[in-house]
Amino acid sequence: MSDISHLRQNYERAELCESSALACPIKFFQQWLDEAIAEQVREPNAMVLATVVDKQPYQRTLLLKFLSQEGFAFFTNYEGRKAQQLAENNSASLLFLWLDLERQVHITGVVTKLSKQESEAYFKERPRESQLGAWASKQSEVVENKEQLLAQYQEVEARFKGQDVPKPDSWGGYILQPETIEFWQGGSGRMHDRLIYERVAEQNSSTQSSAWTIKRLSP
Repeated sequence: MSDISHLRQNYERAELCESSALACPIKFFQQWLDEAIAEQVREPNAMVLATVVDKQPYQRTLLLKFLSQEGFAFFTNYEGRKAQQLAENNSASLLFLWLDLERQVHITGVVTKLSKQESEAYFKERPRESQLGAWASKQSEVVENKEQLLAQYQEVEARFKGQDVPKPDSWGGYILQPETIEFWQGGSGRMHDRLIYERVAEQNSSTQSSAWTIKRLSP
C-alpha cells in the first residue's frame, strides 16, 4: 500500500472574516458559487447529499439546480433509494467542496418535495437525452447488465420519437430548507476559518420570518 500520511496542502489563498460575510447566508452562498463559476471550478454546483435511516448514513453526489431564499433544490427519481430514505427521515445535509478555491460549505436542514408544476417546468428545460434517461432508468434497481439498460433507453427513445417527452410521475424535485449553513475557508497552518449561520425564528404581529446568527468555530 502507498504511504499517504505525508500528503498535505497548505492553504493560503484567502481568509474568511466576519466583516466580509453577508448577513444573509443564501446571498453569501450565491456569491461564493458565482466565484466558483468565474474561476471555472469543474462542476461548481456539485454537492454531496447525506441522509440517515436507522442510524445508517448514506451519501451521494448530485447537482444543485436552483437556489432561492427558500433553499437548495435538486431533482431525482421519486422511487430511488435517496427518495425512499428522505420519505423515512427528511432531515439531511449538503456539502459543496471547491478545492481550487480552498472552500467548502456545509448545510443542514429539512427536505420537502417541490410542486408538480415546478418539477414539470424544470423537466421541460432538460436536454432530450436526460428526459429520456428519466424514463429509461429505474433508479437504484438492479439491472442484469449495461446492455439491458441501453435497451430500455432505446425502447423509450422509440416510444417518444417525434414528440415531446413528458415528465414521468416518478421523477421530480426536492428543496432543502436550511437550518444551518457553515462556510469554511482553508487557512495556513490548519488555522482554517469557519463561520456558521444558524436560523432563528422571529415573530411579529402579522408574519413569521427568520433571521440568522453568525458564530465563528474553531478549526
